[in-house]
Amino acid sequence: MGVEDKDKALSYRTYLTAVGIFFIALAIAVKLTNIQWVEGEYYRKLAKERTVKTFVIPANKGNIYSADGSLLATSIPNYTIRFDAVAPKQSDFEENLGDLSKALSKMFGKPAYHYQDVLRKARANKNRYFLIADDLTYTQYVEVKNMPLFNKGAYKGGIIVDQHTVREHPIGKIAERTIGYERVLEDGTVRKIGIEGAFGKYLKGEDGQILKQKIAKGQWKPIRDENEKEPRDGYDVISTIDVFIQDIAHHALLKQLEEYGAEHGCVVVMETKTGYVRAISNLGLDEKSGNYYETINYAVAESHEPGSTFKLVDMIALLDDQKVDTSQVYDTHGGIVTYHGRKVRDSHEGGYGKISLGRGFEVSSNTVLVQAVQENYKSNPKQFVDRIDRMGLNKPLGLPFKGEGVPFIPQPGKGKWSAISLPWMAFGYGVSVTPLQTLTLYNAIANNGEMIKPLFVSEIKEWNNTIKKYNKEVINPKICSDATIKKLKAVMENVVKRGTGSKLYSKDFSMAGKTGTAQANYGKNGGNDKHYISSFVGFFPADNPKYSCIVVVHKPNTSNNNYYGADVAGPVFKRIAQKIFTDAPSTNEVKNVDKKIPAQESSYHKYYTQLHKTKNTMPNVKGMPGMDAVSLLENMGMKVKVTGSGKVKTQSIKQGEALRKNTLITLELS
Repeated sequence: MGVEDKDKALSYRTYLTAVGIFFIALAIAVKLTNIQWVEGEYYRKLAKERTVKTFVIPANKGNIYSADGSLLATSIPNYTIRFDAVAPKQSDFEENLGDLSKALSKMFGKPAYHYQDVLRKARANKNRYFLIADDLTYTQYVEVKNMPLFNKGAYKGGIIVDQHTVREHPIGKIAERTIGYERVLEDGTVRKIGIEGAFGKYLKGEDGQILKQKIAKGQWKPIRDENEKEPRDGYDVISTIDVFIQDIAHHALLKQLEEYGAEHGCVVVMETKTGYVRAISNLGLDEKSGNYYETINYAVAESHEPGSTFKLVDMIALLDDQKVDTSQVYDTHGGIVTYHGRKVRDSHEGGYGKISLGRGFEVSSNTVLVQAVQENYKSNPKQFVDRIDRMGLNKPLGLPFKGEGVPFIPQPGKGKWSAISLPWMAFGYGVSVTPLQTLTLYNAIANNGEMIKPLFVSEIKEWNNTIKKYNKEVINPKICSDATIKKLKAVMENVVKRGTGSKLYSKDFSMAGKTGTAQANYGKNGGNDKHYISSFVGFFPADNPKYSCIVVVHKPNTSNNNYYGADVAGPVFKRIAQKIFTDAPSTNEVKNVDKKIPAQESSYHKYYTQLHKTKNTMPNVKGMPGMDAVSLLENMGMKVKVTGSGKVKTQSIKQGEALRKNTLITLELS
């Protein structure tokens, strides 16, 4: 190839290269233009998402307080400590490993060589998230953070701190089920229990937001000083629980459950006039450990046949419908009456002979109450059932908690109504109510006929500001007449004085109520699953009720035949009643502040007269109470120095000496 051919070939290659470069430049220009103008918004958004992020600022959850100001539930920080074994320099790791292991050993109990071994393995395996400890308090976290190596921080010491908030109950397991909780289940649903769950919308508050930008080493820095949205802390919930009464009720129930080896039980104490639940305890036996725990809110959730405590309904209906009076006499027929081939028996073998309706209630005679109801309502059972419905016993109380038990009252002419429904209802069978419903009925009698809804929360507060107040909620303004109430109070007081609750009687403290002993599962497995439910419900003091209370114990041990309500549940009621009024903290209440006390008046005039007689000379204050002497002399314009206590023994200035204002006088007391 000649020189010209070579030059021409070189020229072609140059042109081709130039054209190639041109098209590449053109493609780049087109792409840049496309990125800038066509896809620009997408890439700008992507860049922002990767470098700018909105972080949630969690709101502080509100506290739950008792009526007396004690903390029932509060949020506290909880810490998990992990170790980035790659972060520290080898020299720092080796230099501090021994001291760090000793410090961890001292705090957590395992040998120092254990920590040396696991920390070396973590470094060898380049574990960047090795667990050191979890569930630490703030104090423990600070101690770990200041240990050798860890005190160098995240980048040089490798310490990783994960903080989260946990809900604590300062009073422990007492009333745990009623105080409640919110728990996220495996399927993502939230289980809401008790006050915590029911009033969560007030307790939670509102989370805030802050915009942060990503900087070096994966750290995020706030873009501006102010938050995008400020968090609002949750409100505090003031419950009606009184910690003092709650403690009494819890331990009284626990003692009796343990003594009788019962399966479970509950107790509720309610303030008569307000409906405020001052104490509630629900304890069930854990067969593995043999201990009792709060697992189910039996008082709220467990609807069951009440037995003899339902006889109050009979008395209300019979007396208020003016069917009979408490003096009406019935023959107990040897303790057995039969309806449609089914026998109704008295617990007292042989019956009680011929006794009045009032006495029948006092001794809890099934035959008397069943005869009274059957004879007076058999032609119109709807009249009897309608009265129960008007009192609200046929529907739930409408409590804020999930899982409230559903009552059952058979209705004439419907579903489960039969020929024996009416007589069986008369002694508490074939019906189903919760313990709290039964208590609400008895509380209405104590409250002179006004039936009110049980309340567990009195108000929602933000610091000292009330956000919402829960006042008394009336279910039925008058469940029966005053005349009926007067008679019912009398027979309920006699239950304790001379009836089935006579073991509870105390001449020093009046109580009124009703015992109940119901058989459960009597129709299952040929009667082999039968067990007893022992209860007592009433109010105290009997003459001026301040509290009503129900105690229900399921499946007490029957080996000693003491499974009756008076024996099992009654002592819990009595202990609560007496402890409240004998051990209750005194209330500082000033009464009759303007009332004059003769002794004080005489003393005052005596010293006042003496002051004016000896206006400018030293009086004789020997033998005078120290406080009186100081008051007298200071009113004369003197300065008084006192040593000792009691009455004046000596005075530094003798009687009769002239005095000038602000003269210092020393009094020695003995």
